[in-house]
Amino acid sequence: QVQLEESGGGLVQAGGSLRLSCAASGRTFDIYTMGWFRQAPGKPREFVATITKTGDSVYYADSVKGRFTISRDNAKNTVYLQMNSLKPEDTAVYYCAASMSGGLRTTRGEYGYWGQGTQVTVSS
Repeated sequence: QVQLEESGGGLVQAGGSLRLSCAASGRTFDIYTMGWFRQAPGKPREFVATITKTGDSVYYADSVKGRFTISRDNAKNTVYLQMNSLKPEDTAVYYCAASMSGGLRTTRGEYGYWGQGTQVTVSS
């Protein structure tokens, strides 16, 4: 088992930046593919970004490509989401998730472990 805890959310103006962190504890972190998802009010949870266990491959949703960067530091058991050029439509609760499946994973059902989420609000 792995426990995940997100941090770094907050209120930011459009065009601004935030960096989310997700700290993992429990089972060895570097065996997991990691992902970030988000959920806006009244909408389903959607995929944002994923990174392989070694960090050698990443993949992004079209809506964030070129603005968000996912990375990980296995020595610190932490995955990050750097969010630049934020837009009001990026407002959501952001969740990190861990998958024991290899490779890049983009669907919610492929992830077995979830954090509690951190709120990101982008004002116009």
